[in-house]
Amino acid sequence: FAELHAAVPGLPLASSRVLPGIVLRRDFAAYCPTDGELRALLVAEPLRPALTAPGVEFVVDSEGQYQASLRWIAKRTEALMKHLQSKNVKLLLSSVKQEDVVIYYAKLYGVSVVECLSSEEMALITEITGVSPYVPFGDSMDREITETAVVTFCQPLPLVSKRCVHVGFASVCAFQPHCLILCGPVDGVNEQHAAALQEAFTMLQQLFKTVDQ
Repeated sequence: FAELHAAVPGLPLASSRVLPGIVLRRDFAAYCPTDGELRALLVAEPLRPALTAPGVEFVVDSEGQYQASLRWIAKRTEALMKHLQSKNVKLLLSSVKQEDVVIYYAKLYGVSVVECLSSEEMALITEITGVSPYVPFGDSMDREITETAVVTFCQPLPLVSKRCVHVGFASVCAFQPHCLILCGPVDGVNEQHAAALQEAFTMLQQLFKTVDQ
């Protein structure tokens, strides 16, 4: 329930509504508008390539070597974004903050980015789509991308002074997520209404379990 409702103070209760899909309570790090169905990639690691393996020290002896390293990173990052574009991946959903070079090339190749998603949000998206986070680079950055989620829409959603991301997924199970936008004059009222609704849903769950048995 925590991931399927958003409380919005400062609006009358009558402004509350139910929206299809889910609302991620953060803004786009990069937003590239697109029409129609697209693909989303889940990531749980930085997409910027590492210069060395973990535990290996990398020593730069000159400014020239440093600049060459930056060019190598940029080239590898650009190649990955081109690869995503070729697979119709136009949305990155990341549980970690991505570096500026990733955001730059994402914008350049028309890939929207939402970062710093919580573990609960990532788990919910995985449950809806059946897709696990992609492990970038590994032995080879050209490793085939086999798991992408089908996204039916993806757009900004302003909620008073906060900008959120509203996204719809093609579900692989019977669960069709909807998000409750719960409005109220102040946070305290919203919290009371949210708690009452959660208790009501819990009661209904128990009722249906009893009927099924």
